[in-house]
Amino acid sequence: MIEVTRKEECCGCNACGDICPTNAISFEVDKEGFWYPIVDKSKCVDCGLCIQICPCISKCKALEKNQKEPACYVAEHRSIEVIFSSTTGGMFSALADVMYNEKGYVGGAIHNEDFSVSHFISNDRADIQKLRRSKDLQSNAEGFYKEVQRILDDGGKVLVCGLPCQIAGLLNFLHKDYDNLITVDLLCAGVNSPKVWRKYLDYIEEKVGSKITWTENKSKEYGWKSLTQKFVFENGEEYFDTRKTSLFTQGYIESHLYCRPSCYECKFKGFPRVADISIGDFWGIEKYSKKYNSNMGTSLVLINSKKGEAYFNRAKRRINCEEVQLDWALAGNPALMKSITRLSDKRDEFFADLNKYRFDEVVKKYSVSGRAVSGDGRGGFKDFLRMGYKIMKNTHMNPKALYQTIKYSGIKNLCHGKGIICGPNCHINIDKGAKLQFDGIFIYGRKDKFPHSRQESRLFIGENASLTVLGNFEMDADNEIVIFEDAELIIHGGKLGDSDANAGLTIVCGQKIELMSDVGIGRNVTIRDTNGASHFVNTTGYRPSRPVVIGEKAWLCEACTIMPGVKIGRGAIVGGCSFVTKSVPDHAMVSGNPASVVQENVLWKW
Repeated sequence: MIEVTRKEECCGCNACGDICPTNAISFEVDKEGFWYPIVDKSKCVDCGLCIQICPCISKCKALEKNQKEPACYVAEHRSIEVIFSSTTGGMFSALADVMYNEKGYVGGAIHNEDFSVSHFISNDRADIQKLRRSKDLQSNAEGFYKEVQRILDDGGKVLVCGLPCQIAGLLNFLHKDYDNLITVDLLCAGVNSPKVWRKYLDYIEEKVGSKITWTENKSKEYGWKSLTQKFVFENGEEYFDTRKTSLFTQGYIESHLYCRPSCYECKFKGFPRVADISIGDFWGIEKYSKKYNSNMGTSLVLINSKKGEAYFNRAKRRINCEEVQLDWALAGNPALMKSITRLSDKRDEFFADLNKYRFDEVVKKYSVSGRAVSGDGRGGFKDFLRMGYKIMKNTHMNPKALYQTIKYSGIKNLCHGKGIICGPNCHINIDKGAKLQFDGIFIYGRKDKFPHSRQESRLFIGENASLTVLGNFEMDADNEIVIFEDAELIIHGGKLGDSDANAGLTIVCGQKIELMSDVGIGRNVTIRDTNGASHFVNTTGYRPSRPVVIGEKAWLCEACTIMPGVKIGRGAIVGGCSFVTKSVPDHAMVSGNPASVVQENVLWKW
């Protein structure tokens, strides 16, 4: 009879529940949100099967036959659409596609309707959308092992992807080798508490003010390395929580606050590995190969068995890959060889407070660098030096540029990372009654590529007009911004750092123009919300000025023109030289004069 005396000795794989012939084993969730087996002694017949198949107690036989030094590959899928939809380089999709083509079944973790995670298996290719992408929290596998065995015994082919402990539990459960089974384990740095995940989702829903309808881990829209969690909401909004902003990621990766206790003493590190194939992120590959440096996700593949090698060979036509040194993988993936470490001795206090307070408050309190993520840091001498360097670099120590920088920012504001830094050849005319607000650094007239050019930058702000810059934003030289009397220009900075605009940008603001965060702006773009206050046309509904909004993460390509009254949707792309007179839907691509929709549901990486 299985009995958990130390929580570090149970990985929560659920295999013991599936093997029990009398259904004597159920699973009870503890205060941390993890489940552990509970035995009903009135039903238990002391057969010992639960102990025999427990991967934390009984060694997996696959370890005896798998390679002690696996073949190592760097890989990425040949389809950019698959890469966009995958956590890493699309390797799982390539492996799953082979099995679907052979009329087999694919099993792995999926999100349920409430965004909990469980293991699931089917032979429907459409289910790949649910199966791919890692979930980063404990997956419930109750009933999964029985279903896999049933399909195998009926002669069906099966590919199963899971954590090493789950694959070991499956192989122990099956008792024998199946030629029609391929196992794939994931490079794992610990699984998180489902309870903490739910608290995180509640926090995000409260922050946005709407229910989550979709979420995906490591969204590629801000690049693979940003570890972005994307959320879509009932009200149509989207929210991106990047590595720099995500308290969940910070509490997990940086602080190891809420991983399962067994993850701190993982029994499945090193080699040989339990599965036929291992896949994961190939962190650090750019140090060895410039070919894999697109920040779209690069897969690490380890071939651990002869069966795995044969199967991988069938998947090669779907991927670009090359065999590399195993040392390259080990250098960037310490989780291959060793367990995560306990970085805090406040785990009990953390989970006690999680029941009382909001998720963000608790993570900031107990994480190892909560102050940095929450923005509570006050800065110091290093920040002062960085700001000094930034001013020197962008003003080129030009007396006029330095004067304008100090005049319109103030030394105190600059020391706090707020204000405008003017490049050489900036011509600025700001009315005394105009309003300036900088919640970040606005670099105006940047000349890093052509430091000795005479390209000008011109900024006019009229009476009672306002310029608001929320976050960091950089603008190349050879641009012009005109904000007429009583008009308002609002520019949002980037989620991952500075947003910027290329040379030749013209903004003519007669009423209100707003550029949301992370807008991409090519060369010679024109944005205007007015045709001139005194210009009128005898057309029904005509107004000389109408507000313009450029949505979050829209991309304005070279020489396009955005006309009055236009709203560019979130993530939309405006093609080069396009003339836009009508609003553009979210995630649409438009082109032409006048611009029209040429593609929908477009995603692009910033």
